[in-house]
Amino acid sequence: MAAAAKGAGAAPPLAAAGSDPGAPGRTGACRRPANILAQLRQAQLSGRGLSRGPQLTEALLKERDKQAKWNGIPLLLQKLYENSHPNSDLSQCQGILKEISPLLSMEAMAFVTEERKSAQESTFPNTYTFDLFGGVDLLVEILMRPTLITQKKKQKISDDLIKDCLSILYNTCICTEGVTKRLAERNDFVLFLFTLMTNKKTFLQTATLIEDILGVKKEMIQLEDIPNLSSLVSSFDQQQLANFCRILAVTISELDTGSDDKHTLLAKNAQQKKNVGPSRAEINQAALLNIPGFIERLCKLATRKVSETTGTSSFLQELEEWYTWLDNALVLDALMRVAGEETEQSSTESSDESGFASTSPRNQLPQTMKIMHEIMYKLEVLYVLCVLLMGRQRNQVHKMIAEFRLIPGLNNLFDKLIWRKHSASALVLHGHNQNCDCSPDITLKIQFLRLLQSFSDHHENKYLLLNSQELNELSAISLKANIPEVEAVVNTDRNLVCDGKRGLLTRLLQVMKKEPAESSFRFWQARAVESFLRGATSYADQMFLLKRGLLEHILYCIVDSECKSRDVLQSYFDLLGELMKFNIDAFKRFNKYINTDEKFQIFLNQINSSLVDSNMLVRCITLSLDRFESQSDIKVAEVLSECRLLSYMSQMSMRMSFLFRLINIIHVQTLTQENVSCLNTSLVILMLARRKDKLPFYLQTLQEMEYTKKYPGFILNNFHSLLRFWQQHYLNKDKDSTCLENSSCISFSYWKETVSILLSPDRTSPCAIVSYIDEAYMDMDRDFAEE
Repeated sequence: MAAAAKGAGAAPPLAAAGSDPGAPGRTGACRRPANILAQLRQAQLSGRGLSRGPQLTEALLKERDKQAKWNGIPLLLQKLYENSHPNSDLSQCQGILKEISPLLSMEAMAFVTEERKSAQESTFPNTYTFDLFGGVDLLVEILMRPTLITQKKKQKISDDLIKDCLSILYNTCICTEGVTKRLAERNDFVLFLFTLMTNKKTFLQTATLIEDILGVKKEMIQLEDIPNLSSLVSSFDQQQLANFCRILAVTISELDTGSDDKHTLLAKNAQQKKNVGPSRAEINQAALLNIPGFIERLCKLATRKVSETTGTSSFLQELEEWYTWLDNALVLDALMRVAGEETEQSSTESSDESGFASTSPRNQLPQTMKIMHEIMYKLEVLYVLCVLLMGRQRNQVHKMIAEFRLIPGLNNLFDKLIWRKHSASALVLHGHNQNCDCSPDITLKIQFLRLLQSFSDHHENKYLLLNSQELNELSAISLKANIPEVEAVVNTDRNLVCDGKRGLLTRLLQVMKKEPAESSFRFWQARAVESFLRGATSYADQMFLLKRGLLEHILYCIVDSECKSRDVLQSYFDLLGELMKFNIDAFKRFNKYINTDEKFQIFLNQINSSLVDSNMLVRCITLSLDRFESQSDIKVAEVLSECRLLSYMSQMSMRMSFLFRLINIIHVQTLTQENVSCLNTSLVILMLARRKDKLPFYLQTLQEMEYTKKYPGFILNNFHSLLRFWQQHYLNKDKDSTCLENSSCISFSYWKETVSILLSPDRTSPCAIVSYIDEAYMDMDRDFAEE
């Protein structure tokens, strides 16, 4: 093929081989780039002209190689091109790749270990040169050739050749900018790679490359497009399935368009109007659930125990040190395979020798590496299960997860693996320490807590987090309080609950109370426990947690340790709100712990430091006070008169102050999933006022506060806009209103009626916002819809 390049005009005039590839070309009619590299790069970008090294003469490449420090890569690619034509047997290709591979792998090693911060294209590193002279395209062509040839006898490519091609492609991807994106744009190649995963010998290299490519692909692939997806997944062993979960994570998660909490609701609503039908991520989730036995296998992977085999060896200890800069379970698989192959080799030796070899520490992986290997696997599997639990098929996934005993299995692993104590030799990732949020141990714990949160949230299966004795305790609490037993507790299948002395929820409470003040787990622990309480308020659930000292622990963290983290504070306030709502015993315990004015002031300061974070607790106190005031119970009356918190909220001036600030800190354009609760809390305050026929008084007071602050019309105009948005947002047929009902014990119809009354255009209505805004300050007709 090189002969074709030797003809007239094949190779334009060239500048000195060592000159700058980005230098401007000589001024002339053709305006050709000045040298080989610039011409190749321009051809790759434009699709015209000199596009591959083989188009250049061998003599020219030899002449320029030494000066340009190409290390013979263009010449090797020319040989590879000549030996990989459609009718060749490809037998020579592997030898050529064996020469190229070390040149690229050493460079990739330097990049991964951060010895080299970025590619210096001006010095033409090997991977850059390899890509520039058409190496990437040539390897893709070689790999895909059997699928492109129409002959009856397909061209056979050896496993070793496939592995070398994939490894070289991966090394080029991580070292040379733009290669991964170019490969990602070739959908045919991406789908072809999945077919290579059927071969166990090439699985690791294929999975690593696919993960890298999908990470930069602009458009999510559809799993249904993968040839024979169901049989492919069914063919995986458990290790392969765990690593496949790394790839699945990219295909079932919605593309990141900004943090979910930070992305405005206006933008989200506008996007939802554009997106008709399920997203690609949702379609992919459904495709996975249609694979027979898929969820069952994931549950087995998530709950399997680490082998008890122990042992050390100098050889494997060296591998363990190498592992400290790796962050991929795929590489550990390669190390596992090395050990496995050695074990197999030793079994073929003589009986005397094999007897010794089979027990040799050389053939046994260090326990720390085995544990880390299992942690890596479980990370991927728990993530996939967590995403599926939050998807459209949530109930179907819940049913299967319960049936396959995921929760009891995780409970059995809690002490020895999930919340195991760190050892001095615990493996960590390169550049990190054991307490870093990025270390596998830390990430596993967070992923575990996220799974518990998704599992418990508004679902009756949450009681599987308890054991039989703890379920009996819930029943006893209801019996003692003379209230009906929670139906979901009665219906819980005792064969699917946790085993042992403690259920998973109780274990979580124990580690939560021991967590250091600066721990990054506090936020996730509080979120997981709070999700257990979410939904219709259950007195038995609250008392179960109160008896285990949860309220005192939360108050200690908020008041005594004076927690400064906003995220942690928000999670504690939300949990405290769910724990205390409508529960007179909880308020009594609160008053017993917050027993001085100094402590109470610290608590109030924490609430007032950020109402966005504490507004759910403000809502809880307001709702509880309203219920307690309507009860004629001596115990309730006693707590009402003694509790500092209830006395504080019973003051009209305090409620109005909260209402004014809640409306003032949010605006339609800045509403997010995180702060929209402020709008609903302000509505709760006004709905309770409406019940007592005090709505006009509250609106009148807001008007007076506006004038006092010299903001006439500002708060009420803003509130009017917020309520218009509320109608658009919550009256959408896709929105689930049960969360609002459960959190307030106020019917959704009453929510809707109150908003309609407040938005009435009738200026004579004492309950309409417009009645309290002077015409000079009216500003209600703006369209806040985001284009």
